[in-house]
Amino acid sequence: MIGNYQKGRGAQVNPKNKFLVQQFIKEHWEGIDEDASFNHVRKVYLETPVKILSENNSPDIPFKFSINPYQGCEHGCVYCYARNVHTYWGFSAGMDWETKIIAKKNAALLLENEFLKKSWKPETIVLSGNTDPYQPLEKNLEITRQLLKVFVKYQNPVGIITKNALITRDIDLLKYLAEKRLVSVFFSVTTINEKLRRKMEPRTTSAAKIFDSMKHLSDNGINVGVMMGPIIPSINDHEMDEILKTAADSGAITASYTLARFNGDVAEIFADWLARNFPDRAKKVWNKVKSIHGGKVNDSRFGKRMSGEGNYAEIIKSMFAKSKNKYFKETCLPPLRRDLFRRGGNMNIFQ
Repeated sequence: MIGNYQKGRGAQVNPKNKFLVQQFIKEHWEGIDEDASFNHVRKVYLETPVKILSENNSPDIPFKFSINPYQGCEHGCVYCYARNVHTYWGFSAGMDWETKIIAKKNAALLLENEFLKKSWKPETIVLSGNTDPYQPLEKNLEITRQLLKVFVKYQNPVGIITKNALITRDIDLLKYLAEKRLVSVFFSVTTINEKLRRKMEPRTTSAAKIFDSMKHLSDNGINVGVMMGPIIPSINDHEMDEILKTAADSGAITASYTLARFNGDVAEIFADWLARNFPDRAKKVWNKVKSIHGGKVNDSRFGKRMSGEGNYAEIIKSMFAKSKNKYFKETCLPPLRRDLFRRGGNMNIFQ
């Protein structure tokens, strides 16, 4: 039996951490055996890393550096590829990912130290790549806001990916950066079906609020785009055109997408979620995802892992291109400037 459903959470299981010799397990779904690790109450761990920049070597990703102010993400997106990273910290990729959050409280200081190095060459840095920089915890800790202040001080270009309306809190800093063409924001939108969103990514901002935030930023001169991802067969693929149209109407000037892939423990987490929420089509969805990735639910090959291959992948590619051409034909995202960097953080009187 599948067992009880934890409302307000994406993952409903805690897969075994392969790096741990001993760990709590739950042998009876009825709760006869208490599982102390399966607790839906958020716990925050403050971390002081020695390095904050992550360097990317994947040709699938259009940026070299990223910063993740947080490890783990309260949004609880059940499909999130980044969940597996949590196992390196001794946690599970399942419920732990959503409830045991690591906050890098010295992130802004570490970023400033990077900018102070003589060897630093101005380069776009993306917030964040793995976890949402505007997840609920950010409202109190303001680590992302402190990072933006460093970007303002040194005038280094920054890209942001989020699915939380909290980003509008920082409109003052974003507006300043936008005036100098130093920032662009991508909003991640997976579905406009509110019932589906509450099940699939329960602690994210609703699509309606995301589009409102998109318009608010756009009206303030900030370049915004929409990223639909992941597209999951027979779950949200039919929403593509409407999402792109609504984004364009809300001020977005470009769009991108990714196809579903379930790497590592995410395969177990998503399969469990699928069986609980869509038992009528679970097998169909699973087989379609496998058809995208050569008979598996994940493909780690560069150039294929995010776009897939095969008939279904080609259909999605064609449909997306048609919608993008329809709503974004006259617009594009301009490159961010790198020539305004303030060496040492000092204002140049000739600027």
